[in-house]
Amino acid sequence: MSDLATLFSDHGPCATALPGWRARPQQIAMAEAVERAIADNGVLLAEAGTGTGKTLAYLIPALRSGGKVVISTGTKALQDQLFHRDLPAARRALKSPVKIALLKGRANYVCHHHLQRNLADGRFTQRDDASWLQKIARFAETSASGDRAEAEGIPEDANAWHYAVSSRDTCLGSDCAHFKACFVMQARKAALDAEVVVVNHHLFFADLWLKDEGVAELLPACNTVILDEAHQLAETAAQFFGQTLSTAQLLDLAGDSKRLAAVKAGDFPALRRAAEDLAKATRDARLAFPQNPVKATLADLGRYDKWPDALASLSGSLDELARLLETQAERDAELKNCFERTQAVQATLASWQREDDPAQPRVRWVETTLSSLLLHATPLSVGTQFGAKLSERAQAWILTSATLSVGGDFGHLKSRLGIGDADTLSVDSPFDYPRQGVLYVPQTLPAPNTPEFTEAVVEAALPVLEISRGRAFILFTSLRALDKARGLLDAAFKFRGWDYPLFVQGDAPKNELLARFQQAGNAVLLGSQSFWEGVDVPGDALSVVVIDKLPFQPPDDPVVAARIAHLEKSGGKPFMDYQLPHAAISLKQGAGRLIRTETDHGVLMICDTRLADKPYGRLLLNALPAMTRTRKLEVVARFFAVEGRGQGATPT
Repeated sequence: MSDLATLFSDHGPCATALPGWRARPQQIAMAEAVERAIADNGVLLAEAGTGTGKTLAYLIPALRSGGKVVISTGTKALQDQLFHRDLPAARRALKSPVKIALLKGRANYVCHHHLQRNLADGRFTQRDDASWLQKIARFAETSASGDRAEAEGIPEDANAWHYAVSSRDTCLGSDCAHFKACFVMQARKAALDAEVVVVNHHLFFADLWLKDEGVAELLPACNTVILDEAHQLAETAAQFFGQTLSTAQLLDLAGDSKRLAAVKAGDFPALRRAAEDLAKATRDARLAFPQNPVKATLADLGRYDKWPDALASLSGSLDELARLLETQAERDAELKNCFERTQAVQATLASWQREDDPAQPRVRWVETTLSSLLLHATPLSVGTQFGAKLSERAQAWILTSATLSVGGDFGHLKSRLGIGDADTLSVDSPFDYPRQGVLYVPQTLPAPNTPEFTEAVVEAALPVLEISRGRAFILFTSLRALDKARGLLDAAFKFRGWDYPLFVQGDAPKNELLARFQQAGNAVLLGSQSFWEGVDVPGDALSVVVIDKLPFQPPDDPVVAARIAHLEKSGGKPFMDYQLPHAAISLKQGAGRLIRTETDHGVLMICDTRLADKPYGRLLLNALPAMTRTRKLEVVARFFAVEGRGQGATPT
């Protein structure tokens, strides 16, 4: 038996240190592959089905390696879980003294300078901002980390945090009077000193390419990079290889410049006028684009032909503000910061306005909300940049997730991330899916593109909800369908006299909705994209997951449409090479919400009959867990009639 097999065995160190431990061959196989990749400075793509225990399968070899390790995961919530729960468990099992650190983006830490300045200024946009800011100030006085996630009693999404943190644009760096006490700098120092550092993907990419938050200093010194939830990497990377400029960013710059002109350069009135001109030019630019919320390429803007002149005027206002700020920059650190911010915005706007480079294809598009305009430039591929990072220096790269391949084929991920030579591993879930779950695809639903589809989904779901006594997620591919279903379900529950609580994404913070759902025990939760992954509700509270449509990306999305056109032009097959694999991985993520432990059981209901009727449906079916499959409601009823007694449904 290998060292790792002994560690992970029923009587080994993991079993001794971690209650409820059970040896899993899949976990040992992954751990051994990770250990080989670390030893060889190789690249490993490791897909591990739900229940494998993939986190400890990479943590144990990483801690044993003795080198510096950077671990990145999909969200801040998963980052906190990894740091506060999983890493301590691995250290206990190994009796390891390695130093660990948690590093987040600067907006997660209280900024002494901005907190004190805004407390003194006293101008806020919401009534309760002042009282929350006072509580944040008291937290900052006693906190060792300044991490907003540790501020008990202060909501993480409270608007007042806007006044208590800095951004890459507004940080004064070493010019700040509070530099030595800066929570961000202390977190960076701890990360540099640690042997294992936990970050998240947004921070990882922001730092790797913007050289801003400290990760860029960590990577050259580390031996191993582990990217968990790696199915998200291509989309996250595209955000940071691209560019975005928003009117909110411009108005913040204009407002800060106007305030500083009054406080720091009162003898130079031209600066105040230039800041006011920038604010006006920004508002005029917003009015030159569609007033309703849209996402559109430049070609799609149609009759909105005034935007080039509006952007030219905006560019002129920025040039004038930059010219005047440069003359005043030496007077004060904040004036200098405003000058540097203006230069950065000038560069972004100029880059967005430039003609595209065929060697680095991108799509320029605009997004409007009711009050804002965002100018985006998104690369059509991130493979060249990401692939170059993997081969830049001798270090191991471990990319892992429950959903990396399509039927064991990693080609889609490799293509999108520019990965050439890499080892791959796909280990199945240890769960007994045929016994624990049923996949139900109703027979008589209309096509997903018909107006009556959402109403039909609700009608088909109601008998299942009655059988399961609530306890369901209903996941939608669009917010429009979610909103329509909410009204239909609310009316149906009242008509039938059902007391199932109905929770809807957006009515409360995600974690609060999940806690209330689990506590209720018979609730129905309606969610869209943010509930398709990273949600863990084990036990009987969640016994049904309904998915309305196959999660194909909307073809009218500017970036998706541009990628499809680029693939067609390059001689590729967009549907088979891009759209279908993406849908398969997304569908597998949504389905993965249902069975979370060996004792869970439930029904996965997919209301899109293309899964059964179209030739490509076989590929999507093969991507899903091997549950008992049926198209009959009676099988669902029989399954719940014997739930909890170790019996599954009879295939039909």
